[in-house]
Amino acid sequence: MLVVRAIQEQDLDGLLALASRVGSGMTTLKPDRKALGQRLEIACASFAEQIPPPQRDYVFVMEDAARGRLAGVCAIKAAVGLDDPFYNYRIGTLVHSSNELKVFSRMDTLYLSNDLTGCAELCSLFLHPDYRSGTNGKLLSKSRLMFIAQFPQLFSEKLIAEMRGFQGPDGKSPFWDSLGHHFFKMDFDRADDLTALGKKSFIAELMPRHPLYVAYLPKEAQEVIGVVHADTVPARRLLEQEGLHYEGYVDIFDAGPVLQARISELRALRESELVRVEFTEAQSNQPPAIDPIMIATTAMRDFRVIAAGTQPDGSAALNREQADLLRCAAGDVVRALSLTPRKPAHA
Repeated sequence: MLVVRAIQEQDLDGLLALASRVGSGMTTLKPDRKALGQRLEIACASFAEQIPPPQRDYVFVMEDAARGRLAGVCAIKAAVGLDDPFYNYRIGTLVHSSNELKVFSRMDTLYLSNDLTGCAELCSLFLHPDYRSGTNGKLLSKSRLMFIAQFPQLFSEKLIAEMRGFQGPDGKSPFWDSLGHHFFKMDFDRADDLTALGKKSFIAELMPRHPLYVAYLPKEAQEVIGVVHADTVPARRLLEQEGLHYEGYVDIFDAGPVLQARISELRALRESELVRVEFTEAQSNQPPAIDPIMIATTAMRDFRVIAAGTQPDGSAALNREQADLLRCAAGDVVRALSLTPRKPAHA
C-alpha cells in the first residue's frame, strides 16, 4: 500500500534513484547526490520548523510500504525568488497603429519578469514508471494541497507551478533552440543544470531586457509557447482540477506554462474537512473504493496522506493497515477530501 509522507534523512538513496530517472527539463530534481543531500537537510529542517517559513522547502515522498521502496516525490517551496532571482516570461501585447495608413496591429511579446517573486511553488513531481496506474499520480500530486490546507498560514497569498515545457521526440526544445540558444551559447541541458545549481546570474547578464516579439520566432517555437511536455499533460490536468490556471507566464528556457492560483481559492481549502478516524473491518486486500478520498494527518513533522474510503456519516473509515500507515488511532482528527472533484448537480 502507498503512503505519501514527509521526507526523512534515510531517504537520500531512494530520492537519488528517483532523480536518476527524471530526464532533462526538471530543474528542481537533478541526480546530484550532494545537491539532493543539501535539499533533504533543508526539507527535514522545514518540517521540524527549525528555519523561517519563507525559506522552507517541504519535500514529500510516496512510499510503497510493503516493499520498502520510494515510488515518487513531490515538493512545495514556501517562497521563490527571495535568495536567487526567479525569472519568467510574461506574455504581453504591443499595439502598433497608423491612422494615415489605416493599419492597426496587435503583437504578442515576451517580457522578462520577476513578477512571481515570493509565491509558493509546487515542484519536483515525479512518479516512478512502475507506479503509474490507478489513482497513484493523483494522490502524489494532490497530497501537497492537503498540506497547504492544513497549514495555510505558512504560505503567501499565491501558489504557482512551473510545468515542464514541450520537447520533441529527440529531446530538443524548439523554444530554446530558437531563442535561448542564441543568447546563452550552450545547449538546453547545460543551461538547465546551471539553473538547478543556483547559478542564475547568467540569465540577467545574457538575456535581452527589451520585449521580444513572438512573431519573430520560427513557427515551431511559437507553437510550443505555453505547451507542456507530453509526460506532463496529466500533471497539468490534475492541478487545473484543483483550481490552478494559466495566466500568460511561461518558463524562459522551454516556454512551459506557469499555473497559478490564490491559495484561498484552492479546492483543498474550500472543501476539505476535519473528521475523526473510525475503524472498519474491511481487509487490506480488498479493492479500493470507487470514489476514494485523501486522508491526511494534521501534524507537520510526520505529515502523511493515503487514499481510502469513507463512512456514510463522513468519518474516515480505516482498516488497521491504513491506520498504521497514517500512524493514527481511532478518534484522532484527520483532514479528508475527495480525491477527484465531484461534479456539481445539474440545476
